[in-house]
Amino acid sequence: MGYPLGYSRDWVKEVEYVNAKGLPEVQLFPGRCQHCDDPPCVEVCPSGASWKREDGIVLVDHAICSGCELCVPACPYDARWLNPVTNTISKCTFCQPRIDKGLQPACVETCVGRALIFGDANDPNSEVSQLLKAKEWQTLVTDEVNIWPQPLLLHGGQSDS
Repeated sequence: MGYPLGYSRDWVKEVEYVNAKGLPEVQLFPGRCQHCDDPPCVEVCPSGASWKREDGIVLVDHAICSGCELCVPACPYDARWLNPVTNTISKCTFCQPRIDKGLQPACVETCVGRALIFGDANDPNSEVSQLLKAKEWQTLVTDEVNIWPQPLLLHGGQSDS
């Protein structure tokens, strides 16, 4: 499915700040649905169109989505938007049809720098599980946003330890 010009399910946000040494730095953060452990978008959806699969992927059933947009402000990651063509909510699906076929999400497969890693954090033999044990990771939560994104897709933010 194509997207109207100016809309995307996946983006990168640049955050400029001054580090502890007083020098300017830029960090890049992925912008997409974080498939939260307890997704507020699912809770506020009056039609039940927003739902969470057993594997943690949060999806929208476009057949029953009314386009009411109640889920848009409920998302703390600004990852939902009303598609003006379909008049339903759109968001990252972790490329659910690809995952169901045993493939990687497109963003992971095309990331030449390997900044994105996808896998099952509950499988102790998976690359994701091994990386979680070996490195220190930064979870995308703040004091205001603390709904724990799923560790299905690891991204930037790791520090070398």
